[in-house]
Amino acid sequence: MVRELDTVVLTHAIKEHGLEGGDIGAVVHCYPEGTAFEVEFLTAEGKTIVLLTLNETEVRPLGGSEILHVREFTPV
Repeated sequence: MVRELDTVVLTHAIKEHGLEGGDIGAVVHCYPEGTAFEVEFLTAEGKTIVLLTLNETEVRPLGGSEILHVREFTPV
């Protein structure tokens, strides 16, 4: 179950915003029924890349035993 302020993982690339599957975002709002979420993706400096409305198949909770990975973000 995904809740507000959870860290989530993008399940697929969204090329028009320069995002790749596996990118990490923060849930800033959950819509009723938990079927859609406002997710903010940030740089390491805390600058917002994009705020997107995504459905429950487009993000998943971050697992406690997963390792994080860093990549350079290139704006589209």
